[in-house]
Amino acid sequence: MFGRRGSSSSGPQTIRPGGVPGLQDKPAPAEPAERVEQPAPQKIQTEPAQPKTTAPPLPAAPEPSASTPRKKGSDYYETKAQIFNALVEAIDLSQLARLDAEDARDEIRDVVNDIIALKNVVMSISEQEDLLEDICNDVLGYGPLEPLLARDDIADIMVNGAHTVYIETAGKVQQTGVNFRDNAQLMNICQRIVSQVGRRVDDSSPICDARLPDGSRVNVIAPPLAIDGPALTIRKFKRDKLTLDQLTKFGSITPEGATILQIIGRSRCNVLISGGTGSGKTTLLNCLTAYIESTERIITCEDSAELQLQQPHVVRLETRPPNLEGEGEITMRDLVKNCLRMRPERIIVGEVRGPEAFDLLQAMNTGHDGSMGTLHANSPREALSRLESMITMGGFSLPSRTLREMIVSSIDVVVQAARLRDGSRRITHVTEVMGMEGDIITTQDIFIYDMIGEDPNGNIIGRHRSTGIGRPKFWDRARYFGEESRLAAALDASEMPE
Repeated sequence: MFGRRGSSSSGPQTIRPGGVPGLQDKPAPAEPAERVEQPAPQKIQTEPAQPKTTAPPLPAAPEPSASTPRKKGSDYYETKAQIFNALVEAIDLSQLARLDAEDARDEIRDVVNDIIALKNVVMSISEQEDLLEDICNDVLGYGPLEPLLARDDIADIMVNGAHTVYIETAGKVQQTGVNFRDNAQLMNICQRIVSQVGRRVDDSSPICDARLPDGSRVNVIAPPLAIDGPALTIRKFKRDKLTLDQLTKFGSITPEGATILQIIGRSRCNVLISGGTGSGKTTLLNCLTAYIESTERIITCEDSAELQLQQPHVVRLETRPPNLEGEGEITMRDLVKNCLRMRPERIIVGEVRGPEAFDLLQAMNTGHDGSMGTLHANSPREALSRLESMITMGGFSLPSRTLREMIVSSIDVVVQAARLRDGSRRITHVTEVMGMEGDIITTQDIFIYDMIGEDPNGNIIGRHRSTGIGRPKFWDRARYFGEESRLAAALDASEMPE
């Protein structure tokens, strides 16, 4: 069999970092003390158990009702750990790494089947299939998380310790039957994820942001901060990136509203996307960037790189946490300031959280039209207030009026996204920043969403409409880019009938 070792191996082997795809910087196997101590008659007896065990996976089918697999007892986990030990002894992981994922999976399944037959391990066909799938996921992927990551209908995965896993589908949060063997196994998987982007999570650095290879955003918070075991949160990305046309089909915006957003993106308006957690800010930012000309040089700044721009001339920058000595940190503000030396045409900040707001406004106001960013706020006016607060908290001692004048001269449009109580996501406001009246920033809504009520199933009923603004402030900009007639038609068609 390809890649197998001789049976005369002198001792337990270690899975080395980088030996298997997706296994970079994998922590060393657990000490024997981590093994389940309950004896298991009829089971093979080998070296102490290795830590890569897992719960049975969810079926790949998208129905939420299929998300509760049967739980396994300690006998199953002990058997699985022993077979995993034998697998490590029998297979050459360095050669396995040269195979593609499917061939590697087939090789592992063949070896495990041989081990089960050789040692006369007694189990049903379904248990054997569960075992095979679990071990393949442990070696080649992220253990119990693999079936969840494979489902494209899941928006968020929330792991609250080893035995509690929630998912969000169709805007609703539900508990699954997925569980890890223990918190040590969960911590190993967290380490595997964050090490792939050069980060770490441990007692000295218990909070970490990272990303998966597909761009999905990951947050880990470990003990002692997380009292009941490591807390892992994954914001999944769909395989097929959403577009404004798809948001229109979902009812997030009308075709006329989508046209207005397209014109805003094409006309190089400076855009601030505001919304609460899970409201779809990053998705909307991705949609707007689709209308940037392919000839423009775009630089993105993010804490965890998750934007999916399709243009050819894109430079992606990512912040860096401090090292063990507390040095070497690169903040968002460092990235935004450095952008100005890289000849950008547009600067896109994944999320504005602090003093980098000042540098972004400076960039928007010094020839980098069409720059974009997102922040957390519940309304367009609150978004502008938060922008001012972040600059003030960053240590800039500027008068309030000066800050507001900077905001007015920099931001053209605020797009508000919201997640409604029925789980649906809507674009609720497209709002222009007009100017100043005294010390107050004035705005006007171009397009809004009116909630009317709800149906018997609890789904929100509402409608998008134009507010009747004949000529938005960016009208001249739209005319310069040849979008005047489309903008007029979209505004006229979306006005609410009398």
